[in-house]
Amino acid sequence: MPLLLGELSGAPTWVPAVLLVTLSLLLGFLARFILLRFIRYWQSRDRKLFKSLEKHLRGSLFLFIPLLLINMGMNYVHLDPGSLSFIATTLNIFIILSFCSILIRLINVAQDMLFIRYDINLSNNLRARKIRTQLIYVKKVAIVILVLFCLSLILLNFPGVRKFGTTILAGAGVAGIIIGFALQKSLVNLFAGIQIAFTQPIKIDDAVVVEKEWGWIEEINLTYVVVRIWDLRRLVLPITYFTENAFQNWTRNNAQILGSVFLYVDYSMPLAPLREHFEKILNETRLWDRETQVLQVTDTTEKTMTIRLLMTAQNSPTAWDLRCYVREKMIEFIQQNYPQSLPQVRATLTDADKA
Repeated sequence: MPLLLGELSGAPTWVPAVLLVTLSLLLGFLARFILLRFIRYWQSRDRKLFKSLEKHLRGSLFLFIPLLLINMGMNYVHLDPGSLSFIATTLNIFIILSFCSILIRLINVAQDMLFIRYDINLSNNLRARKIRTQLIYVKKVAIVILVLFCLSLILLNFPGVRKFGTTILAGAGVAGIIIGFALQKSLVNLFAGIQIAFTQPIKIDDAVVVEKEWGWIEEINLTYVVVRIWDLRRLVLPITYFTENAFQNWTRNNAQILGSVFLYVDYSMPLAPLREHFEKILNETRLWDRETQVLQVTDTTEKTMTIRLLMTAQNSPTAWDLRCYVREKMIEFIQQNYPQSLPQVRATLTDADKA
């Protein structure tokens, strides 16, 4: 391409420029096509990796390669200095933006691969949820730093900004204090997020009770956390909420949940048939993880006795379904076999009452 542009040195100034742009676009699209074909070819050996590469890099390479070629060929195009400077600055800005886009997409590829390795859909997913929580937050911080760095490189293309930057560096102490006060809230959120990512009072997919609502941690962002409530509402809380307030985390150390069901029955209810039927119900359902099974009389009143049924499940949604299932089956058993043992109100009539 440089030789071809050199041969056109005697042509009108716009001819080499148009030719440079045309050849750069053609060569860029050709290189992009070859790279994507290569990625598709290797999908048969490592399908997940190269499928993610194709998904994320397809759009980001659209302008990056042609822009690089145009930038390399600018030395062989004769333009007036003012236009050349403007075009070179514009090219540098778009090259930086394209390169930043590619780096962000490669970060997404790395996240895809790590998410495949640490799958939270497994029953025992505590370690996977820990790693995912850290990965998500580190990725967000890395993208913010990368974008700020690229914006700094773009601003350095303007001479006026360079002089302004030198002035800021000269008064870095005062500027740091001013910026610190201005960004105080943002910095508090940032450090709260770092604390949560590594000390992990909450993790992705944890079952929590916050603001008297029960749900799961769905997203942990730089400044806020999204909790998916059991009825599919979303509760959005500032990330500092989880470092400054008390809340319940049901799956901090283990996804396994201990569920309870309370039955209120008359004193005439025999306990042995209840225990046998409770055991039968648990053995017939896949919701039970076959670890804990307890039936106890935990309280008595003048009218009824309270029977507590304890059982475990792999996670909180399963435990909820298991509790509902056991409660229905136990009530059905009592209704069909011991209807006289349902809660009753007793009264004794004396001769005076009859009169």
